[in-house]
This record gives sequence, structure tokens and C-alpha cells, in this order.
Amino acid sequence: MAKIKGSIEKYAGIWHIYEMETWDEDYFNMEVQAYIEIKPNGSGDFQFGLVSGQIDGEVAKDGNTERFEFSWDGSDECDPASGSGWFKLKDDKHIEGKIKIHHGDSSTFLAKRPGN
Repeated sequence: MAKIKGSIEKYAGIWHIYEMETWDEDYFNMEVQAYIEIKPNGSGDFQFGLVSGQIDGEVAKDGNTERFEFSWDGSDECDPASGSGWFKLKDDKHIEGKIKIHHGDSSTFLAKRPGN
């Protein structure tokens, strides 16, 4: 996918994760409501279960397809961890994406803006 900068504004904000392919809700919401937060500058953070991290991302476009791609650095059960991920808009209130732990698990996920 070509790295052509797009507008981050539509991806910015807090997204509550409500479904993950690899982990069930009891795990991904065990400490806090699982979330991804993106700031207008492309940075952000996330947490699901015992995995949390700081995000560095950008909008990538390929023709008519656009998504927010990111790398992250943080922890998994208090051990250092890092990885990558992406998500795209399903509509203005829902996203779908994938998150990967470097040399570990990965999972697709669905998330929505709070209150939706």
C-alpha cells in the first residue's frame, strides 16, 4: 500500500473494541474497556487485556482504499512488547482492523465510537 498522506481527522478519537478474533470479551476488557485512541498528529495509545502500548501511525492510501496504519511499543503482561496494526472505517462510527504482537499473536478486531 502506498504511503500517501491522508487526513487523520476522521480516524482521531477514542474507539471502544467490542470484538476480537483471538481473544474473548472477558480477556480484552479485563482491566479497562478495550480501546484505541488516535490523536490528530497520528500518535495515540491502546489497551486490551494485559496488552498496552503507544501508537505511531499515519493514513496510507492505495487508489480508492485508505486505512490508518501504525506501529506500537508497550507491554504484554508487564513484559516489553511491540508490534503493528491497521484499521479502516466501516462508517463514521465503526472501524475494523488488525493488531499484531511482534513474534506473537495477532487478531482482527471491531471497534466503535463511545455511545454507539
